[in-house]
Amino acid sequence: MAAKKKHHANRAAINSKGYFHRLGPGIVTGAADDDPSGIGTYSQAGASAGYQMLWAAPILLPLAYATQEACARLALVTGQGLAALIKAKMPRWVLVLAVLLVAIANTVNIAADLASMSAALRLIVPIDQTIGVILFALVIAISEIVVPYHRYSRVLRWLCLSLLAYVAVMFVAQVDWQQVATSTFAPQFDFKKTTFELLIALAGTTISPYLFFWQAAEEVEEGASVDEEHIQAMRGDVFSGMFTGVFIMFAIMVTSAATLNANGVFTINSAEDAAQALRPIAGDLAGLLFLLGILGVGLLSVPVLAGSTAYAVAETFGWRESLELAPRQAKAFYAVIVASLTVALTLNFVGIPPMYFLFLAAVLNGLSAPILMAIVWWLARDKNILGRWVSPRWSRWLLGIACLAMAVLPVLWLFAT
Repeated sequence: MAAKKKHHANRAAINSKGYFHRLGPGIVTGAADDDPSGIGTYSQAGASAGYQMLWAAPILLPLAYATQEACARLALVTGQGLAALIKAKMPRWVLVLAVLLVAIANTVNIAADLASMSAALRLIVPIDQTIGVILFALVIAISEIVVPYHRYSRVLRWLCLSLLAYVAVMFVAQVDWQQVATSTFAPQFDFKKTTFELLIALAGTTISPYLFFWQAAEEVEEGASVDEEHIQAMRGDVFSGMFTGVFIMFAIMVTSAATLNANGVFTINSAEDAAQALRPIAGDLAGLLFLLGILGVGLLSVPVLAGSTAYAVAETFGWRESLELAPRQAKAFYAVIVASLTVALTLNFVGIPPMYFLFLAAVLNGLSAPILMAIVWWLARDKNILGRWVSPRWSRWLLGIACLAMAVLPVLWLFAT
């Protein structure tokens, strides 16, 4: 077990005042969960199904929380990232499979996010889609490589606030709140393929593989001491992040149902279609507000995606890895970030429409997540790794249920009508 370190500077001040003084990596992880892929998926769910998929939010929250809590616990107690733990405690083929899954899913997700950011920019600036994608890839790569993590993380926390635009719309649009309550707490479920496709996408973008590695890596990055007080603080931090992410998901689905579905828009084919959900508070400036939201979460989530891939690969090969290190001190680590962004950039030349690309990325996350969740579940129950800090029974049960549910969804899709 790793030597005791000073705890996260913000989270250690449990009784301090102020939003940012009480939260650590969890809030960034939760906000990164609502990346452009998430916004596209939630918007499509609201547009195509109306209020009918809202019940997924309260079910996904405890499952997502249990998954991220286990990842944070593993790193907080051991001082090691997720890939490093898999390497030390499991067969090598499990490590290779886990890293390949997260690298592929992350790369496709980055490609989709870059495409959507460029498409959103085109709502305001008449720029070629390809030029926009290249521009955003360069800006993100330079920022992640040049800016030290402790400064960059502050920016990430502020960018979380860009998501509040969707909450504002929820309280201004003509929402059928009675139907919202019924669909959330007493839903009617059908066994159609489209329903399971949406469920796989919603689960995949809420319980995303890249968040597992990022959460663990940032617990290690921030430093950790292990006692009951700090375990409780970690739980509060993680829950705050995941509650934020799921609440934003709920708000986007409600607003899309009230603004798009209610007006006969059942399929989102472009950024213009998605931006219409913000018209109740922005009017003709809906495109600008959509752009700001997409840019905020895109600049937040793409570095998390690239960073989580780099942490996983670096831990696999034993390379020096930290966003606090200068590029010359961790050349291989930063090379993975550049490579991930470069491959994602190349994927944008295959001609997939940006909004459909987002949905595909969410589905890919949903298909790869169960394998990685099973690995996390196995590690989190091992007393040889965590000792007295082994995951509690309720956490193991929730994580096990989440893993089984996400594994079963694709099977149910095959037999659905």
